[in-house]
Amino acid sequence: MPSGSVKLESIKKLGHENHTYENADEGFAEPAGSYMTMTASEEEKEKKGKTKEEQPAIRVGFFQLFRFATCKEVLMMVVGSICAVLHGSAQPLMLLVFGLLTDTFIEYDIELNELSDERKECVNNTIQWKKNYTDMFAGINQSYWSFGNNSNLVPVVARSCGILDIEYEMTKFAFYYVGIGAAVFILGYFQISLWVTAAAKQIQLIRKIYFSKVMRMEIGWFDCTSVGELNTRMSDDINKINDAIADQVAIFMQRFTTFVCGFCIGFVKGWKLTLVIVAASPLIGVGAGLMALFVAKLTGMELQAYAKAGAIADEVLSSIRTVAAFGGEKKEVQRYDKNLISAQRWGIRKGLIMGFFTGYMWLIIFLCYGLAFWYGSSLVVDTEEYSPGTLLQVFFGVLIAAMNLGQASPCLEAFAAGRGAATIIFETIEREPEIDCLSEAGYKLDRVKGDIEFHNVTFHYPSRPEVKILDKLSVIVKSGETTAFVGPSGAGKSTAVQLIQRFYDPKEGMVTLDGHDIRGLNIQWLRSLIGIVEQEPVLFATTIAENIRYGRPGVSMDDIITATKEANAYNFIMDLPQKFNTLVGEGGGQMSGGQKQRIAIARALVRNPRILLLDMATSALDNESEAVVQEALDKVRMGRTTISIAHRLSTIKNADVIVGFEHGQAVERGKHGELLERKGVYFTLVTLQSQGDKALNEKARQMAENEDAPEKLSLSRAGSYRASLRASIRQRSRSQLSNLIPESSVSIAGELSPRAYAVSQADKSKDALQDEEEEDPVEPAPVARILKYNLPEWPYMLFGSLGAAVNGGVNPVYSLLFSQILATFSVTDPVAQRKEIDSICLFFVMVGVVSFFTQMLQGYAFSKSGELLTRRLRRLGFHAMLGQEIGWFDDHRNSPGALTTRLATDASQVQGATGSQIGMIVNSLTNIGVAVLMSFYFSWKLTLLILCFLPFIALSGGFQAKMLTGFAKQDKQAMEAAGQISGEALNNIRTIAGLGKERNFVDTYIAQLDAPYQAALKKANVYGACYGFAQCVVFLTNSASYRFGGYLVRQEGLHFSLVFRVISAIVTSGTALGRASSYTPDYAKAKISAARFFQLLDRVPKISVYSEKGQKWDHFQGNIEFIDCKFTYPTRPDIQVLNGLNVAVKPGETLAFVGSSGCGKSTSVQLLERFYDPDKGRVLIDGRDSTFVNVPFLRSKIGIVSQEPILFDCSILENIKYGDNSRDISIDEVISAAKKAQLHNFVMSLPEKYDTNVGAQGSQLSRGQKQRIAIARAIIRDPKILLLDEATSALDTESEKTVQAALDKAREGRTCIVIAHRLSTIQNSNIIAVMSRGYVIEKGTHDQLMALKGAYYKLVTTGAPIS
Repeated sequence: MPSGSVKLESIKKLGHENHTYENADEGFAEPAGSYMTMTASEEEKEKKGKTKEEQPAIRVGFFQLFRFATCKEVLMMVVGSICAVLHGSAQPLMLLVFGLLTDTFIEYDIELNELSDERKECVNNTIQWKKNYTDMFAGINQSYWSFGNNSNLVPVVARSCGILDIEYEMTKFAFYYVGIGAAVFILGYFQISLWVTAAAKQIQLIRKIYFSKVMRMEIGWFDCTSVGELNTRMSDDINKINDAIADQVAIFMQRFTTFVCGFCIGFVKGWKLTLVIVAASPLIGVGAGLMALFVAKLTGMELQAYAKAGAIADEVLSSIRTVAAFGGEKKEVQRYDKNLISAQRWGIRKGLIMGFFTGYMWLIIFLCYGLAFWYGSSLVVDTEEYSPGTLLQVFFGVLIAAMNLGQASPCLEAFAAGRGAATIIFETIEREPEIDCLSEAGYKLDRVKGDIEFHNVTFHYPSRPEVKILDKLSVIVKSGETTAFVGPSGAGKSTAVQLIQRFYDPKEGMVTLDGHDIRGLNIQWLRSLIGIVEQEPVLFATTIAENIRYGRPGVSMDDIITATKEANAYNFIMDLPQKFNTLVGEGGGQMSGGQKQRIAIARALVRNPRILLLDMATSALDNESEAVVQEALDKVRMGRTTISIAHRLSTIKNADVIVGFEHGQAVERGKHGELLERKGVYFTLVTLQSQGDKALNEKARQMAENEDAPEKLSLSRAGSYRASLRASIRQRSRSQLSNLIPESSVSIAGELSPRAYAVSQADKSKDALQDEEEEDPVEPAPVARILKYNLPEWPYMLFGSLGAAVNGGVNPVYSLLFSQILATFSVTDPVAQRKEIDSICLFFVMVGVVSFFTQMLQGYAFSKSGELLTRRLRRLGFHAMLGQEIGWFDDHRNSPGALTTRLATDASQVQGATGSQIGMIVNSLTNIGVAVLMSFYFSWKLTLLILCFLPFIALSGGFQAKMLTGFAKQDKQAMEAAGQISGEALNNIRTIAGLGKERNFVDTYIAQLDAPYQAALKKANVYGACYGFAQCVVFLTNSASYRFGGYLVRQEGLHFSLVFRVISAIVTSGTALGRASSYTPDYAKAKISAARFFQLLDRVPKISVYSEKGQKWDHFQGNIEFIDCKFTYPTRPDIQVLNGLNVAVKPGETLAFVGSSGCGKSTSVQLLERFYDPDKGRVLIDGRDSTFVNVPFLRSKIGIVSQEPILFDCSILENIKYGDNSRDISIDEVISAAKKAQLHNFVMSLPEKYDTNVGAQGSQLSRGQKQRIAIARAIIRDPKILLLDEATSALDTESEKTVQAALDKAREGRTCIVIAHRLSTIQNSNIIAVMSRGYVIEKGTHDQLMALKGAYYKLVTTGAPIS
């Protein structure tokens, strides 16, 4: 429910006055859902229905949420519930007092009216006719007496006079009010603080149990459950349980009691009137129901309509490179805008319908008022069944009951959410881990030799059962020997190591240690034998000494020093200012890679392990640190069983045995020399690698000669999966892909490649992420700027504000009518009285009708201006996004998904700061303004008195709004320390499991839970006190105002109805104030969304697509030259992609790039397109520096065909036309381009020929067909430069021939750059450049290169594909 509910609260306290009602409107101000007060019963049903639907997900009964409560908590909750029930009955109790109070005032007024008739006099405290009138009016008088008798205050014979001391009576009532107020304060305090305290205790326990259970789970469970999800569960889900078992329960009980008591009062005091009012409430229920229905339906339609536009945005942003290459930005913005129109239409309809229903509800409510007062007054005046006080008691009793039921329903949502959250949490708590690391079971061997053997082990990760990682693997590792595992990524090397640690159990076969199946051994003991050093070692955020201590508990400082000496770490540690007490930072961020690696080695050594596992322990280091770390490793391997996984040959050559892995099997085994002769897996890896190394050393030598300070080339590389340790296990599947690609040795060459990205990135991303998130909060945007975008809609906003102003005036008018009704009860002439009552009831009807139309006007006008603004912002935002340089899209915060959501949600949230918000403000202001003016007009003294209380009433209104949103923020801060520990533990679960440190983390976490628990206790008291205060402030206001009102009536002759008028007008406006303040969250959100949007609009792209600046020239020849280009991708600045690229192509020639993946081939093409600009060096086009050339002009001269061509979801014709967006292309041109691309015949064979839709991303076509459309699209531009990025690599031989023929045709007379893997496609190029690690190692024609017998020759002869 919207915050609507909130508002009502404070009011209802007023109970008596109608403010109560007003509240109802408060609900109204809010859209959907909360409305309705009276419909209670409906809401209930609806809620129940909802909970039912969710049932399958919710398998925890409400009372099971309290399963962790001890007797003490149960007692607290019982006492709290009793307080809540008593508190709930306070309001109806107040109505009883209020009824008596009204009767007293009316009685007093009748007496005054009587005595103002000069024919009557007061004799012996009774009113009597002066003698001469007695006979005539006897009858009438009779009726007055009976009236008097009815009054339950003063026993009278005739009508009494002179006895009623109004001030004394009012003082008595004031004390009643104060008494009830004090009770409410105390009950409110206990009700809230006891429940919150009890909940805090239970939540602390749940957190403790949950975390310790999670830490016992086997690693496979973590693979299937993302760490992010676990962290959310630890914070959000447990908070949801907290919401469901804390104050909400008490508030629900309190409101429900009020509901029951209110109806009881109604039925006991006056069942007839109660039935009449109840009879009318279904109309409101029906209205609320229909409204919810329509709003849901229209929202659905609006979302559907927007989904189309969203799909376009998503398609365009996902293929931004294609859009940029073909200059389609402006075209796409128009296509997007077209689709926004229908979404806007539905949004406006929704506003209109909401306005209609809100108006309808108001109309019904006012009609109800009219009916109730008309029928009620006839019961009072004609049949004399009720006193006026009873009429009010019944009316407000029913009203308060209905409102409270409406307000109780949001609590049900909290309960449902809590039960839903508890389902998952309790399931985890009950789950038994498959490999329980804390169990005591299992053998511990006395002597461990260290022979490890795999017997036909088959294994797949639980998270990806379809991919077999190990396939009947059999390997023997002898004790005391060093065994090296080599093989492409994804061959199962790391997996084998994890099975030795028993992170997983094999699906078939077994792993044995000294002949014992490791499943029979004690886990903690087994892991204590093993020391592991990973590629990306995980250090914990503490000191160096502590990190090493994690290796073995209770280790002495001397042992630590010995271990660091062995690990070559001692010297660098002693150079640090704090030596062993240096903090390593989050994730070891303060240390360099080599230092972290050596600390990790020391940590492994301190365990004095029998088995040492080195998983690519040196791969992430630069050459210098590698040598040091390698030396350390060679020292410690002696006499231990060592398994080393490595990719650098230098680290493997001297192993005792080398085992070659492929596809989950050990395919070869032997020494370095033997394996080279076999020419198998190992051989391929070696040859490819030594090539790259040679070239690099050459380069390094040249550089050293050129400059005195040689630049260190730190090349980082990655293994299959260690990278992912940080970046989440999920990424693993990427390396698995290399398995599926049939090129045998894809990956060692690949190891020098972007995959390296994963590692270093992972490293960075951890730190980077933190910084980014800190930068993220934006300054909220100034409202003036938001309104500037909404300017064209000013007429709508004007009319909307008029409507809102009228709606605001309704409340005070209502209190005017209400007090007028009371006044009529003291009129002595029955005819005049009847007439007045009828006219007031009519007036109610009129107010209802007026508010029906103004609500509609307000709803329509503001939704219209808001939707137009949303559409305008979406269009501008999309336009701005497409204008950014490509590097901007590489940032993970600007992924297509993130950007489309930003367009969808941010733009629509901005509405919250203009339209409806202005309506709210105008509404509240007129409400308060009219009320205060009216009150001052009727009685300025009383008004001043009440105004003193106004700030408190507004405060309590605002506070209750705040309360419902809860103290969530403060809780979050208190949980931060514990959250850091749990986050660190879950992110590094493998390291912790390997070290057997689960228990330590659980203990630290539990220790950290104390602070939030203490904070919660403090909160319970503060919160309880505030709640009590908010609830009782209204009672106090009433007590003071009625007492003072009594004084004014007596001393200054103020008419009693004015007392009611002033009090009810001001109190309602006070709640309106509170309501306005509670609207701010929406408003703040809108300003932040707007700020994010403006940030996007104001960002100046580094390479601007929309600008006219830059050189253009006529005879474009296509002469291209790269001069010493160096480049790193902005998102991963630590990986040098181009490292001094020098190559030139003359117009009309063809240049071919070959080389392993990640060597910079495609990057050079992207520099040419100006997707990026080089960091150093230049790209010359016709002798001009590319950075000074106009971007659209340059791109219009280049046609590109890439490996996976991206087609848009439209017809073949439109896709080909996309090649040139600057002009309108005739069908003949399209056909001739299609013929050149060998495409025409195929298209003509389709039923719809050129109008065939290609499907999303071209899914309806085969690869060869897509490829040829892409070629036709490139040809139609008639480009001077043609870029073919592996244009045929994804095709089968048949289609390859056709496409190749098409390409050869397209190349005629154009400068062409080809990137290819199949050597057959490039043999006839003018220049072939072989790249490795970012620069050209050899270039020339095919024949020249073959004669060189260098890298190219090797590739051609071994036929090894270049990946």
